[in-house]
Amino acid sequence: MFTDVDTASMWIAPGRRSLLGLLMIIASPFGPNALADSSPDAAATIKQFNVALLAAMQAGGRTDFNHRFQALASAVDRAFDLRTVLSVSVGLGWASLSQDQQGRLLDAFRRYTVVSYVANFDSYAGQTFTVSPEMRSLDADRVAVKSRIRPLKGDATELDYVMKRTPSGWKVVDVLAAGSISRVAVQRSDFRRLLSQGGGDALLASLQRKTFDLSGGAVT
Repeated sequence: MFTDVDTASMWIAPGRRSLLGLLMIIASPFGPNALADSSPDAAATIKQFNVALLAAMQAGGRTDFNHRFQALASAVDRAFDLRTVLSVSVGLGWASLSQDQQGRLLDAFRRYTVVSYVANFDSYAGQTFTVSPEMRSLDADRVAVKSRIRPLKGDATELDYVMKRTPSGWKVVDVLAAGSISRVAVQRSDFRRLLSQGGGDALLASLQRKTFDLSGGAVT
């Protein structure tokens, strides 16, 4: 697991694919005491997201792709700060993109993210999700929440969700496989390569193509 770094596995995969992590963070004005007072909400975000993933797995092939896409889209919106994820992955070039390009890229990135989860969490064989009550403080406004996917047989997959406080609550801004392997570095390399070759249009086309391929044409 956790080996596919540039195609379908945008986040995490309990079986055939994997997903490495998202990104690095921008500091916020909240201090350590404020973080300690409300950090349990960060774990609650992951618990709620795991419930949605489990429901998607249990629906599996019994439910059409678009229905599962719509069901998971709202869960991804609640759990992740995708604008921050995308802007940091793009890097300094983000500011040079027009507002129109930024908007189209964010929409495509969101659809690709949701489709990736739908495609990867598409079957159920007794897996369970657990979230550790102990959270690791990373800095003044970030904590790491540890989650595990446990199959009926074999070892559990450990994931650390890096959570950042936002005006709308705690949001996922990174996913670390095995506690340390972050998606952001790989994603940043892939995105910047595309931007250097063809600008925002090249990145947009890549996201749209991957979304089409993962969904079998159900989502474009």
